[in-house]
Amino acid sequence: MRCGYCMPREVFGSDFHFLPRAELLSFEEISRFVRVAARLGVSKVRLTGGEPLLRKDVPRLVHMLRAIDGVQDIALTTNGLLLAHHAAALGHAGLDRVTVSLDTLDEDLFRSIADTRAPLARVMDGIAAAHEAGLDPVKVNMVVRRGVNDGSVLEMAEHFRGRPEILRLIEFMDVGESNGWRLEEVVPAREMLASIAERWPLRPLSPQPDQGVASRWAYEDGAGEIGVISSVSEPFCHGCTRARLSAEGRLFTCLFASAGSDMRALLRGGAGDEEIEAHLGKIWGRRGDRYSELRAAGAGSPAAEGAATEGASEGAATEGASDGSAPRPARPRSTRRPRIEMSYIGG
Repeated sequence: MRCGYCMPREVFGSDFHFLPRAELLSFEEISRFVRVAARLGVSKVRLTGGEPLLRKDVPRLVHMLRAIDGVQDIALTTNGLLLAHHAAALGHAGLDRVTVSLDTLDEDLFRSIADTRAPLARVMDGIAAAHEAGLDPVKVNMVVRRGVNDGSVLEMAEHFRGRPEILRLIEFMDVGESNGWRLEEVVPAREMLASIAERWPLRPLSPQPDQGVASRWAYEDGAGEIGVISSVSEPFCHGCTRARLSAEGRLFTCLFASAGSDMRALLRGGAGDEEIEAHLGKIWGRRGDRYSELRAAGAGSPAAEGAATEGASEGAATEGASDGSAPRPARPRSTRRPRIEMSYIGG
């Protein structure tokens, strides 16, 4: 699979050089980092990608994370193709729930968007297996792109109404540099909700403390709920509590960052847990990521795009510092670094 949204084949083709295994964090290193983060208050962990189920023996990692004091919720995001094979083992290891990325129920469109020869039925079988393994609630993430799959919104809503899965509609985001993002291809959350509500009336649900970045809506007829993630039209930078650790151990405090902090050097360089904890706290304490808010403020204008990019670069530069100095000033637009790809740090 080479989804054009985060890992287009023209960039990540057969000649692409992926990281050598020795550069990846071991399960022991990942678990140690999470254990330190839990001491700072982290209680929710999500395994994502890329595709996390491509890594051998992921249930063993889940089992290790489950044993960490303070970790209350462990989730996994997957494209679903390998989920049917792994769901039972993941549930037995202690995984709480899964999120499946699925952008349409049309077979031809599914294969086009995902750039795969695998049948849609494999994803649906994975969802069924997740239910059987008790990995509920299964959330289904649909990235909606105007002119591509916006015509599938009502079909997806109809299919998942009255079912235990929770459909979540996500605005097309400019993550990384390779997905060809254009503002005119963004379908605002309010437009998606309006089209659904015209057929099945909706009412807003009160926010829950742990509901994450999605706003929740219930069908008036009691047929379940849907969620929307509107990071383009209604940014939520001010309330974001997420950090991302890449497979090679770089820490990012924003999905739109251009650089991260090297935690692997500490994990492999003899640093004690207290030193790692202090460094992690320092990174989090001085983060200033506001990319989506700056983008929204400029409504897509070239000048605002540059300002938004500079803001992301400033946050990334601040994250990358390790000497305790004050945050560095924003880079000029002409020298900004490319944003990290979603396939590298996860959605």
